[in-house]
Amino acid sequence: MRDDHEDRLQLKVANVEVPVLTGIYSEETKLPQPLRISVTADLAVIDRFEMDTPLSRSKNYLDLKHAMTEALPKDRHFTLIEAVGDHIAQTLFLQDKRVTRVEVEIVKLAISENGEEIGIRLVRHRR
Repeated sequence: MRDDHEDRLQLKVANVEVPVLTGIYSEETKLPQPLRISVTADLAVIDRFEMDTPLSRSKNYLDLKHAMTEALPKDRHFTLIEAVGDHIAQTLFLQDKRVTRVEVEIVKLAISENGEEIGIRLVRHRR
């Protein structure tokens, strides 16, 4: 069971626009759709971060961006954006054993009008 008082570091990369083959309707399945993706990854931390703490004690933010962009297969169709979120979460869990929780928010830009955000938030915990 997770203790809400345990120390953790949350890394976040927000509002990255990524073209992804996704959708269930015929008009959605032929071309990539623009998705706005934000990811928060929780890392277990043991010690304090001092002024000279090396990057190896944390995680490079670009690893999160990579999971949202380059690690997504360009030639595969994701029926649901939930599967896109799962792929991102699993990529981050595989990258680093210190990642304990991943939150992925995805907004489908092609169907959003008047500033609303239509999409999902998926939270996965390392098992």
